[in-house]
Amino acid sequence: MFLDPDSVPPTVVPPFPAGPSTAPPREAPLVTPSPAQPRVASTPPESPCAAPSAPPSLAQPASPPSPRAAPSSPAQPRAAPVPLGPTHTAPSSRYTDPIQTYQRCGRRGAPARSRAEPLAYHPVVVHRDPRHIHPMVTRRAAGALRAPDRLILSTTSSPALPPVPTTVRGALADPQRRHAMEAEYAALQGNHTWDLVPPPIGANVVTGKWIFKPKLNGDGSLERYKARYVLRGFTQRPGVDYDETFSPVVKPATVWTVLALSRDWSVHQLDVANAFLHGTLTETVYCTQPVGFVDPAHPDMVCKLNKSLYGLKQAPRAWYSRFATFLCSQGFVEAKSDTSLFILRRGPDTAYLLYVGDIVLTASSPGLLRHIISCLQQEFAMKDLGALHHFLGVTVERRPQGMFLHQRQYTVDLLKRAGMVECKPCVTPVDTQGKVSAAGTPVADPTGYRSLAGALQYLIFTRPNIAYAVQQVCLHMHDPREPHLTALKRVLRYLRGTIDFGLLRRSPTTELRVYTDADWAGCPDTGRSTSGYAVFLGDSLVSWSSKRQPIVSRSSAKAEYRAVANDVAEATWLRQLLQELHSPLARSTLVFCDNVNAVHLSTNPVQH
Repeated sequence: MFLDPDSVPPTVVPPFPAGPSTAPPREAPLVTPSPAQPRVASTPPESPCAAPSAPPSLAQPASPPSPRAAPSSPAQPRAAPVPLGPTHTAPSSRYTDPIQTYQRCGRRGAPARSRAEPLAYHPVVVHRDPRHIHPMVTRRAAGALRAPDRLILSTTSSPALPPVPTTVRGALADPQRRHAMEAEYAALQGNHTWDLVPPPIGANVVTGKWIFKPKLNGDGSLERYKARYVLRGFTQRPGVDYDETFSPVVKPATVWTVLALSRDWSVHQLDVANAFLHGTLTETVYCTQPVGFVDPAHPDMVCKLNKSLYGLKQAPRAWYSRFATFLCSQGFVEAKSDTSLFILRRGPDTAYLLYVGDIVLTASSPGLLRHIISCLQQEFAMKDLGALHHFLGVTVERRPQGMFLHQRQYTVDLLKRAGMVECKPCVTPVDTQGKVSAAGTPVADPTGYRSLAGALQYLIFTRPNIAYAVQQVCLHMHDPREPHLTALKRVLRYLRGTIDFGLLRRSPTTELRVYTDADWAGCPDTGRSTSGYAVFLGDSLVSWSSKRQPIVSRSSAKAEYRAVANDVAEATWLRQLLQELHSPLARSTLVFCDNVNAVHLSTNPVQH
């Protein structure tokens, strides 16, 4: 399920280029006796593997050349070598060596091999030792040793972003930041967000501040400058200016299931400008006027809010209530399995709408898709961003095999935050000892450890292969120790080498399969077991988990049985979700377990 988008089939390159060789002429051998002058039999041949003598010192004169090394005839340069192919051999006259036969070192009694007919072509390299006569020369012996070319896997760095201003005065001095602030204030005024009133006696007035975080593209580059006026919700008082704050959050399995069922449908992404400003408040909330845009005629007045603002505790709930009410008026049905999913059935056509911060909309027909977008744009200040390409930090790419989803830029940003962009990659997220105990020296920066561990949890959204490793790291967030920090860094090193990994969504079949497994008493501190599962809808992975069981199991069969029970609950929920999506399953769900006792307990629950 994990695909490396940059992997390509290897290219077979011949060992030597075809056609005439362009290599320089080979130099004459250092020892070239005359053909008519045979080698003296009483002089034993020097072993080709003998250690070369040390070069003469710079402070001493060089010793005179040995009579054995004196050439009897002037050296003639050899012709360019003929490239060898699968069926070519080198002419013997071009590779004649002064020593016609030799015995290999370390192989006593081995038959001698003629150098006049070598089995392989050796490039011309001059050894640093004049007495070296072996045809095979290493790079170190030739003095040509160089640093190896390392493969750089990091992405091309995006242009440096301008620094975020820390004061309102600094932002107003920047024309682009000032333009963003004016656009935000105009949107607040146009939406009739507040009314200026005298400050009531004893009322809680919530303060606010400007946030200047820019909006970035999927590759990390700057899309546009943004300025947002945010209230300090931590100054609100319960029961006075807020009550209910819960707002539904989409479940990841819902997103993957909808994308898997969309098949070849058009999937669009919609963005609501100032989404939280559309929510209507039921409580009375007062706030200060935005800094830099105080009304000069009424500088002492405060804002009585009519609509919600970013930062309020009830702002997400107010916006969701307004949005869900409008969708239900247009014929959508709120799914009971996940309240962030809305389904529209109109004749033979079907449309799915996911509320995930941005809005993901897909429909079986282009006409129905355009009609829904038109209705939403008439009610809200909404912009159609086209085909789904980037949402929740996930990049979506359409490929011939299916829809590929990855978090490459998020991974790069995480490595930068940890200072491990240039770290050495590793091939596995955990070592042979997967479980780490709570013993060890406390880490120097527990807050930094918790921040990185929490960021890794969000990366599991498209990286199920690190689910177990991240689960083990997050078990010790309350009291991190040095072994836990080492395990966390190993996960980051693994991500450094697998930045391009992600999930591939294929056209599914109507079959749901669950794979489960569990260990027994694997936790070294509590003795509890760890279980995990992976749920496939056809060929698409739609749900996965790795979690420590809440209680101690007295046998491996009980640990496996508890894991199967959790998997069956997840599969039952997915079957209900598919039923609401008008894609019911025709077959029963298969749960694969590798424990025979757990299988027997599942088939006959009366005996336990």
